[in-house]
Amino acid sequence: MALFGKKSEGGLMDVIRCDEHEYLVWKWRPSGEANSTKKENSIRYGSSLRVKDGELAVFVYKQKDGENQDFIIGPHDQTIKTANFPILTSIVGTAFGGASPFQAEIYFINLSGNVQIKFGIPYFDVFDPRFLDFAVPMAVRGTITFNITDFKGFIKLNRLINFELDDFKKQIKDAVTKYIKGVVTNIPADNGIPVLQMERKILEINDLVAKYLGSRLETDFGVNMKGLDIAALEVDKEAEGYAELRKVTAEQTTKTVGAQTDVNIKNLADTQDINAKNMEETLRIQREEAQRAQKLQTEAQNISAHQLNQQTEVAKTAAESMGKMGAGGSGGSGGGGGMMDPGSMMASMAMGGAVGSGMAGAVGGMMQGMNEQKQTPPPPPQVQYNISVNGQQSGPFGWQQLQQMVQSGQIAKDTYVWKQGMANWELAGNVQELSSLFGAVPPPPPMP
Repeated sequence: MALFGKKSEGGLMDVIRCDEHEYLVWKWRPSGEANSTKKENSIRYGSSLRVKDGELAVFVYKQKDGENQDFIIGPHDQTIKTANFPILTSIVGTAFGGASPFQAEIYFINLSGNVQIKFGIPYFDVFDPRFLDFAVPMAVRGTITFNITDFKGFIKLNRLINFELDDFKKQIKDAVTKYIKGVVTNIPADNGIPVLQMERKILEINDLVAKYLGSRLETDFGVNMKGLDIAALEVDKEAEGYAELRKVTAEQTTKTVGAQTDVNIKNLADTQDINAKNMEETLRIQREEAQRAQKLQTEAQNISAHQLNQQTEVAKTAAESMGKMGAGGSGGSGGGGGMMDPGSMMASMAMGGAVGSGMAGAVGGMMQGMNEQKQTPPPPPQVQYNISVNGQQSGPFGWQQLQQMVQSGQIAKDTYVWKQGMANWELAGNVQELSSLFGAVPPPPPMP
């Protein structure tokens, strides 16, 4: 940059600007070597300041009360005068009594640019909390991207004078290495991700590391982490610890699968046994009901035949009595002894009628009782439903078993059921035939 052509008021004015293409912090120096003399911080009153969009110009100057800073956010392009540059009034008027040039350090900070750092963390040991005897070496590779959003916090944490981006990148890279190793090492214990599955869980692990890393970079360096991309979690599959861990986990998996298979087979056998017993009980009940109905029908037929026999005997007795009366009237002699006695005949007929009516009434009563007994409501329908609980199917179950399972809480309205003839599984509460199983719950008893 050109400085003053002459030391007089007529010399060339400075154009204070940053022409760097890639930078994070850049110090403007009008002349001389860095930190050589005060000339490098001499600002001529009347020079122009140009700050592009996405840039920040920081003026650092000393006053009696210490070091002060003023910030100019781009875009800005004006001549440095107190009239249009009021923040410098105190610099020119107080510190230098209006004299020119005045002393101030000017730094340009890139607010729009992103800084990207690639990192590669060499192998470090990761342990599965279930098998702490086996260390598995793991390496991490990726990229971190950051920028500056809180420039005041950044300036507070970093010395702008002699700022070197390469040194700053190295500091962040060292911190990223430390943080990522700390997070990844504890992921198996803190997040329940087995070591042998960490390569497959790279996206989940990336989010866990980013959440931890972002706040610490802001606190320690004043930068905003825009993104973290862990490209690879590399396990040293030639290591002894890796081989031993694979072996022991494979054995454990085999045992677990075997035990679960045994449980499933036992559950299936128990279910089949229950179903067989249910079917046997159902057939027994149906058989007894059929035998009882046949017995009742036979008894009814026997009673009807007995009633008919009794009526026949009564009629026969009445006929015999009337015959005897007629015979006495024609073969007897004297005094009306041979005439039919109408009173006796009426009495015999009345007696026969009474006996017949009594027998008919008794038989009729018995038949009515039999008919009433036959009209007793049939037993509940012998439904047979399969049920599905937690993805496990069992059944079929009869009505009594379903009642017991509802009472014990094994099934509820939101339990899926199915029986022969249904197109799909349905919630028990939506099946009309099962609605009586879920009766209204009685209210609590009254308080004494």
